[in-house]
Amino acid sequence: MEFKINNRLIGPNHPTYFIADIAANHDGSLERAKLLIRLAKEAGADAAKFQHFQAPKIVSEYGFSHMNSKVSHQAKWKKSVTEVYAAASLPQDWTPILKEECDKVGIDFFTSPYDFDSIEHVDPYVPAYKVGSGEIDWIETLEHMASKGKPMIIATGASTIGEVQRAVHAILRLNRQLCVMQCNTNYTASPENYDHIHLNVLKTYATMFPDVVLGLSDHTHGNATVLGAVALGARMIERHFTDDNDREGPDHKFAMNPDAWAHMVEETRLLERALGSADKFITGNEQETAIVQRRCLRAARDIRAGEVFTREMIDVLRPATPGAIKPDQIQNVIGTRALTDLPKGKELRWTDLG
Repeated sequence: MEFKINNRLIGPNHPTYFIADIAANHDGSLERAKLLIRLAKEAGADAAKFQHFQAPKIVSEYGFSHMNSKVSHQAKWKKSVTEVYAAASLPQDWTPILKEECDKVGIDFFTSPYDFDSIEHVDPYVPAYKVGSGEIDWIETLEHMASKGKPMIIATGASTIGEVQRAVHAILRLNRQLCVMQCNTNYTASPENYDHIHLNVLKTYATMFPDVVLGLSDHTHGNATVLGAVALGARMIERHFTDDNDREGPDHKFAMNPDAWAHMVEETRLLERALGSADKFITGNEQETAIVQRRCLRAARDIRAGEVFTREMIDVLRPATPGAIKPDQIQNVIGTRALTDLPKGKELRWTDLG
């Protein structure tokens, strides 16, 4: 239930892996794309992710132009859907340059390819494949990516559990290296979106798919969803990344800026430390507390050697002096004899009883 991306192990017993989805936030500028890679690394991201698509191979001009109106986040777009996708597409000749920039700053290069040509183009450059939510029922592309033998990461927004199950099983038949991400694909950045995140789906995924890594692809602004997902077992987190939420473009408004990203990573690392072990024990920093806050059995009055203990002769008081008899042994002490004189308040030890 773990896999490797370059030199990083991903799984329940390893630190959360953060993917900064730069996507279209390069705004058509190669230099901006490289800048965002550097900023993502500085903010604590493990991977900088882009999206490889060609507008005619991802959207239908006829289909969108014959819709009654734009929906959801697209309602605010000033251009047609096809024009926005064309402007947001990433030229293929950028790919080796972006990969080189990622290597230079020490961050993994990722992308989501959205057609067969793009899958083949990016294969030499990526250590894993990320699949967007919209592709969940295009099984032939999932199988094609899975057949490459690299780790697969699939987001599951706007889908049913049956669709997720079909996609997961199709991938697992070919490739056991899989992360399944809970996701809500509303990109409006509305506070109401928190009512639709449903992090508890991660529990369902853990039960249904015990051999996959869990993850979250998220489009909210706060840290609550990420921290909740990590607490529920997610170990891959994907969020959109920008340097300025006020820029024009389809992805800037719901993306995270470098300061917010760094804070998210910092809070997650604290949570990981706090999650700790599933074993319950007295921890290293509780050793003294376990003495001064716990109780032990003590002489309730001066006791002479030979006296038989009754309940009235025993006090249960702090501190729990090391080696003293613990309170849960009271019944075993009653009826025993004192072997020595015991002053009032003295802790009782088994060596003092017979």
